[in-house]
Amino acid sequence: MTKSPKRSSLAASFGLLAADINADTQKPAEQQAPASAPARVGAGVIGAAHKAISDIRGERDRLLALLEAGSGGSTEIDPSLIDPSPFPDRLPDDNDGSFAGFKKSIEEDGQKIPIQVRLHPTLTGRYQVIYGHRRLRAARELQRPVRALILEMSDRDLVVVQGIENAARQDLSWIERALFAWRMDEAGIRPKDIYAALGIDDAELARMRSVYRVVPLDVIEAIGRAPKIGRPRWVEFGGSLKARPDVLRVIRETLSSDRVLHLMSNERFSEAMGMLKTPTARSTGRDIRDGHGKSLARLQITKKELKLVPETKRGIRFAAFLEGEIPALIAKFEAADKQDDA
Repeated sequence: MTKSPKRSSLAASFGLLAADINADTQKPAEQQAPASAPARVGAGVIGAAHKAISDIRGERDRLLALLEAGSGGSTEIDPSLIDPSPFPDRLPDDNDGSFAGFKKSIEEDGQKIPIQVRLHPTLTGRYQVIYGHRRLRAARELQRPVRALILEMSDRDLVVVQGIENAARQDLSWIERALFAWRMDEAGIRPKDIYAALGIDDAELARMRSVYRVVPLDVIEAIGRAPKIGRPRWVEFGGSLKARPDVLRVIRETLSSDRVLHLMSNERFSEAMGMLKTPTARSTGRDIRDGHGKSLARLQITKKELKLVPETKRGIRFAAFLEGEIPALIAKFEAADKQDDA
């Protein structure tokens, strides 16, 4: 039976269970200070973040006890009523196999921890997910209600909670974190709140801006989350693209080519970086496409060579066809050349 929705301050504070708190609980018992009595934490996570570690740990323990007991203000919601966060922090993963196992565990054992949602700021009766996107997706695919903690939350507090949750998991790639900062920037979130959401300082935000203000969003999305590509290489990529903006068209063509579809996101980054590291002559190349827009070959023209590189089996057939047409093309060229000399 579906419970009536309740607004809960638990969701906001649940986002505060970051790595520092968990690490502190790993100390031997005799080294731990006794936890103080649990204190109620409101939706304003900035204020809660200033609580003493012992207070936050006590609140964490109380929340976990409530959740394990099946209470804590959670309710069941139809997943179709929940919209994505206005600040997405994930790029598509290369391998969806891990999600299949995750969904199976929920199917067999049920949903252990509620997701966090907020009341939709403009649409009555709808929600926006704050944290728990994979659990929400699993519930949708399993066609079952999702357990959720519901609260009212401003955009500012939403991004801070979302950022703290992601920092605790530590599995976002650097470019995903940078994109999260960009979306907060675009929404007018103050820099100090971006710092709180991502656990960064002014220098790191400046580095992120040097990338997302230069590298277009469509290029970043075409590359993907690139989990093995860290800050130094992305900053280098942004700096190189800023110095050679003429290569952007070639990068877009390369990332849209059929030959990169099977590559992992780390490899797609390397392909794009390769465009920036090659001599300028490489940037004069272009894709030869058929009438359906599919790539047949890459044409590269320099002062010393003309090179046609087939990229598919059909491209190989095109190259063979073109070879047979060369005599006719030469005759056509000579006729046009004579007219130019006349």
